[in-house]
Amino acid sequence: MIYLDWAASAVPYTDEIEAAYREAAAAFANPSAQHQFGKDARSLLENARSRCAAVLHVPAGSLYFTSGASESNSVVLLSLLMRPTAGSLVISGIEHPSVREQTAVLEHCGWTVFTVRPDKNGYISPAAVLNALREDTVLVAVMGVNNEIGVIQPVQEIAEALKAHTAGKRPIHFHVDMVQSIGKLPIADIGLTAVHSASMSAHKIGGPRGIGLLYLRQPITSALRGGGQEGNIRPGTENVAGACALARCLERSYTDFEQKYKRAGELTRYLISLLQPLPACSLIPAARGRVEADVSDTELGHHPSFSPWIIQMSFKNVPAEIMMRCLSDRGIFISAGSACSSKKKIRPILSALSVPPELAQNAVRISIGPSTEKKEVEAFVEAVHAILTDFN
Repeated sequence: MIYLDWAASAVPYTDEIEAAYREAAAAFANPSAQHQFGKDARSLLENARSRCAAVLHVPAGSLYFTSGASESNSVVLLSLLMRPTAGSLVISGIEHPSVREQTAVLEHCGWTVFTVRPDKNGYISPAAVLNALREDTVLVAVMGVNNEIGVIQPVQEIAEALKAHTAGKRPIHFHVDMVQSIGKLPIADIGLTAVHSASMSAHKIGGPRGIGLLYLRQPITSALRGGGQEGNIRPGTENVAGACALARCLERSYTDFEQKYKRAGELTRYLISLLQPLPACSLIPAARGRVEADVSDTELGHHPSFSPWIIQMSFKNVPAEIMMRCLSDRGIFISAGSACSSKKKIRPILSALSVPPELAQNAVRISIGPSTEKKEVEAFVEAVHAILTDFN
């Protein structure tokens, strides 16, 4: 098996997950229970929160456990419904469905949504964000790293621009989907402390599915109601085992991180160098920017910058679904983009980038991880070459 769909879900750190579940099973009481057994479970939960906070360099009290980034995004966006009057919000044109489709709910409730179109490389500039603001804008959402094309957005620069724009006035809440940032980019470059809120999912960094984090610089009034857990932000009995596993896998992700990050950049560039000579293969315009730019994939602070973990390619005369199926038959697994959009024919992100339909329908995403090997990349390219030969 050759697994090249890490952006959808990473290969799990099974040893960390199993250790976390054994830990939680030994303290199986409800963390809200007032007896000693419940307090033991609560202690385990809070320890996991503190460990996550230590890695992310934020206060433990600013982190809330959720079922994943989709729920974290929803909590922030739907909190707008608690405001006495509707206003407007701004999102990028390449957001994940959990942001993009949630704003449709807000529109139904009277809110106005303005969308910032990216440039040809998928880059959202601070100037473009400021240009979309209105007097009644209360929230801006721009994802940190796009999950399909891998472009890294200037989160810190956008945060600074919004702060300067609202100096002396009511601040605009800046929310960032950091699913492809946390565990994938250096902590110092993520910009977590520059934003008002951010989301992440454990299964993107080797943790279990169904557990994630919501970072809130300051508490918000959540639209969710229940038992008051997680500081009244996210009700429901806490997933202690998931929280412990998330903490362990987050720590694991940042162990020897510089070496992993450098290696990922080298491997992605090697993959591109093998694919580009194939006559029926082409980088979509946004991905081409990483090749044309005179900087390495791992060098941030230049725009556009790209995640070393994700690239997107298009193959002439071979629709994405057929390429995926042919590769799957050979034991090689990739995707056509976001797993949350996999059943939809329209590719919103590629449409926002004005990618020609003939490229968009054939576009596939290749995403690697810390354990991806050079020989796997070579086997993938060899398989692609064979498939292209059959179809062209």
